[in-house]
Amino acid sequence: MNITEFVANSIGRWRSQRSAHHLAFGHFEAVQSEIDIIALPDNDPAVIDLCKTYNIDPQTVVSPFRMSWEGQSDWDENEIKGSCVLVPIPDPTHPHRGKLLRDQGYAETIAAAGDYYLTEDCTFVLVTAYDRAAAEEKIWFVNPNVRCRVSLIKTSAGTGVVTASFSSEIRQNIHK
Repeated sequence: MNITEFVANSIGRWRSQRSAHHLAFGHFEAVQSEIDIIALPDNDPAVIDLCKTYNIDPQTVVSPFRMSWEGQSDWDENEIKGSCVLVPIPDPTHPHRGKLLRDQGYAETIAAAGDYYLTEDCTFVLVTAYDRAAAEEKIWFVNPNVRCRVSLIKTSAGTGVVTASFSSEIRQNIHK
């Protein structure tokens, strides 16, 4: 599997159940959400702007997409809601590796560029360093309509785990 296939397999509306262990607070959180993943054209203004932010040639973009989510947490009464643009930039010498640009990060709500790779068993792995933390995410498909995601938020040095979460996601429909 390459990044184009991975993104194509991810397009759609997903119902997600996430359990998160916040080790720093000694707290367990359950989150239910709807996640929409839609393909964007390579020349979408948000894609071009994100490429400019990182001095990336927009011609190197492959399969950009927008991910939006709405959900409820048992930890917070407020609805969890957000959206971000994600732009894969494959490494021309290693087709299963590259950069993933985000206009909003996972561990910190700032623009972020992470390094991704796809394993032999088709697991997508993303490692992103932030100012005050580091994130590692792994996503794999159990079948075309079920995927799993594991996320770790680590200290900026990467030596300690602050949050560990597991999500099971079931596709509700495919966006055309």
